[in-house]
Amino acid sequence: MKVLMFGWEYPPSISGGLGTACYGITQGLLHNNVEVTLVLPTAKGIPPTDNENLKIIGADRIGLSSDFKERLGKTFTLEKGQEMFSPLLSPYDTALSAEDVLVDYRKIVEELNRKGSDTILSFTGNYGRDLMAEVFRYSIIGEYLGLTEQFDIIHSHDWMTMLAGLGAKRTSGKPFIAQIHATEFDRSGESANDNICNLERYGLQQADRVIAVSYYTKNLVVEKYGLDPHKITVIHNAVEKDKQLERLGIKKNLDEKYVLFLGRVTMQKGPDYFIEAANLVLQKLSNVRFIMAGSGDMMPKLIERAASLKITDRFHFTGFLNNRQQVERMYAMSDLYVMPSVSEPFGITAFEAIIYDVPIILSKQSGVSEVLKGAMKVDFWDVPKLASAIVNLLENENLAREMVNNCKNELQSIHWNTAGSKMKNLYHTQLFANNL
Repeated sequence: MKVLMFGWEYPPSISGGLGTACYGITQGLLHNNVEVTLVLPTAKGIPPTDNENLKIIGADRIGLSSDFKERLGKTFTLEKGQEMFSPLLSPYDTALSAEDVLVDYRKIVEELNRKGSDTILSFTGNYGRDLMAEVFRYSIIGEYLGLTEQFDIIHSHDWMTMLAGLGAKRTSGKPFIAQIHATEFDRSGESANDNICNLERYGLQQADRVIAVSYYTKNLVVEKYGLDPHKITVIHNAVEKDKQLERLGIKKNLDEKYVLFLGRVTMQKGPDYFIEAANLVLQKLSNVRFIMAGSGDMMPKLIERAASLKITDRFHFTGFLNNRQQVERMYAMSDLYVMPSVSEPFGITAFEAIIYDVPIILSKQSGVSEVLKGAMKVDFWDVPKLASAIVNLLENENLAREMVNNCKNELQSIHWNTAGSKMKNLYHTQLFANNL
């Protein structure tokens, strides 16, 4: 069994949970004897693999042949005065005019034709202003690899890679499975980007099967995008339990309690609810420090809010943590981890906190709460209840210890190898359905 997998980030170059999950899924599939060809926008900084069943390809290293470029140029034809274009572009119809889409896509094709043989497209794998253009270019890489690679099935991770997966499906005829780790509605709420939503909807609708990381995400996709629930399989994320960097070498502060928020400082993660709860807690407990580890667009607003609440001596902003060891150190120092997400498809960080014997408070609006039943849960918007839960766990060591033990017991049955086995079974089911 061989899978052609399209990702966007991968350790050590990660900005969030997507890269961590992609790594875990890859390892789980390899454990289940699935050969993985993993495609990324760029493989720079990723160490060579010694696993003969894993092949990592950077899209920025692929030379596109002249024959392929000629084939690509024929995508555009004139018919009855209307320009017809690749089905890859149709998700944009409701947000952009067909003419606008053609201009963007045609620019890429013209750029390819201006260059010589074995043309290489540029990629950064970042999430900046050029993201949509990179998604377009990635779709071309998908089409090319659909013709040149040997595989049985295609698997993509989130909206940035769906067009690439569909491109590979179009040129190879192989089934395509789209995995959704987070929707645009999770990331942006009511401010969701229409273009991304349309692309996300189209990719999920065109996929042969969809994997959701939680029932929370499955229900959201059914509600927002009208997908048939029978088309969606839920496979929960897992966590590496064998890596605990210097956990025992860091002593906790016995005089003070540290409460940790770790993640992107954006609307989705609920950092504003965390800071409001911190203010209430500090009115009752004076020996607590709150740490917000991460960066994001809400940082300036929250720094101002901490100042206006006069809690800056007890509320600390670390900024983005640059490496895994910094993240692990933050867990090891903490007495409580709070995940107040407004909409959290899963939340692997909760697993990681438990590994470090850190009790957790989870938003009820999270996927991870489906599997960590022993964790304390509150609605993200209920700040008084969140503050009360923080005080309760900080003051009651027996309760905190019992929670950690219960969650650790639940973790024993949560493995990436199990997730990989479920994905392999899904691959076989889809191949059988496609008579392949």
